[in-house]
Amino acid sequence: MHSPERLAELVRGVGMTSQRTRDRMVERLAAQGIRDPRVKETLAREPRHLFLDEALAHRAYEDTSLPIGHGQTLSQPWIVARMTELVLQEAPERVLEVGTGSGYQTLILSRLVPELWSIERINALHRRAAERLRLLGARNLHLRLADGGHGWEEAAPFDVILLTACASELPTALLAQLAGGGVLITPLADARGRQWLTRVQRQGDQFERRRLEPVRFVPLLEGVIR
Repeated sequence: MHSPERLAELVRGVGMTSQRTRDRMVERLAAQGIRDPRVKETLAREPRHLFLDEALAHRAYEDTSLPIGHGQTLSQPWIVARMTELVLQEAPERVLEVGTGSGYQTLILSRLVPELWSIERINALHRRAAERLRLLGARNLHLRLADGGHGWEEAAPFDVILLTACASELPTALLAQLAGGGVLITPLADARGRQWLTRVQRQGDQFERRRLEPVRFVPLLEGVIR
């Protein structure tokens, strides 16, 4: 359990985890097309290095994905920023994130949306993320250890559902949990295995897809690892 003073020290960081390093990261993201000031301000403020093992913390603000164990990765900052922008474009009240992972994307979203639900299938990651998010004072947040492909039925419907792993086809349970006009944002694999960030909007019983850009994510898997 960190004292408030020690936590503040960890959040500030030093050297390659310092505020100056964070600011440089956000400048690079802006040059790469990230425009929303809320996203840039939040990424500049929040300590990405605390969501990595200490041995990798010095690489936290590089524009690269990094391992977090269990075959999973912390997405590169550009992907986090881009997906957050896409969520905010919908002005959602209720958001479901499938794949808590390290908890970093979860933290960013929790600072920017009114209410957030997040599911993780790997217990070790779920517990570690929950502890980090608690220490950092994340609010309006509900966490669950579960198979994310089934969604969170009792909390539905959601204005936006965000997948942080690549599906080979659209998960029907998640589509059913979208509100009318709601949006699913997901990496989606095509027939050749190429991954595309995809926006899917519900219109009644129909779902309109729009490809956005090529991406690379770990696959969406079934089951829970306790």
